[in-house]
Amino acid sequence: MKSKSNQKRKTVLLSSGLAVALLVGGYAAYDYYAGNHVEIEQVIPAAGQASGAGGAAAAGSASVQPQQLNGTWATTDASKVYFSVTTSKETVNFVGDKVKGEWIVDTADPSRMQGKGEVDISSLSSGNGQRDGHVKGDDYLQASAHPTATFQATSFEGLPAEWKEGAVAPFKLKGKLTVRGIEKEVTFDSNALYEQGALKLSGQTVVTFADFGMKNPHAVVLDTQNDLTVRLELVLNKQ
Repeated sequence: MKSKSNQKRKTVLLSSGLAVALLVGGYAAYDYYAGNHVEIEQVIPAAGQASGAGGAAAAGSASVQPQQLNGTWATTDASKVYFSVTTSKETVNFVGDKVKGEWIVDTADPSRMQGKGEVDISSLSSGNGQRDGHVKGDDYLQASAHPTATFQATSFEGLPAEWKEGAVAPFKLKGKLTVRGIEKEVTFDSNALYEQGALKLSGQTVVTFADFGMKNPHAVVLDTQNDLTVRLELVLNKQ
């Protein structure tokens, strides 16, 4: 009888151990699939960013001459585009590191400024290949049919007439964002900064899944907000 009792106890302990292992493994898998694995790299440190659009750059040092700014600037390999989705668990970031764009600057007449850019959808990554493949698939971004998302600027509002080295210039970047072949007018709340011969731009806007013909990806165990935050973190060199 004692032997049978010990055997039963061992069976119960083994079953309990397996159940715990399955629960831990299941949670780890869920945490990996649903969790965030991408941190946003800001080209303009948050401490240096000003809020809102103004008519003058935040306090800096030496004045930047118009000839240093005016002309065509192109994005470098350090440029990235992010989009973020907030779920019932946390905010999940996707990053695209294959970015092409240019900004034609005219400090004397901002209405003459031009800007455009695109990100290769295939480069988007959340650090989870299974999730990335789903997002790039036919239900969402349709990367095979629409390999790039594009932005065409229509206005740059609030940029200063005079710039200072290392000073943040807040402004509104308005334009047309096209995703999955669907165009939407958006406004990026942005900051620009000229530093050591480089022009940096950081901006973000909020859109929805429905804006681009996508359904909100609700799941049984995971809720997703309707809003998507699109963020530009660009470094440009003069051409």
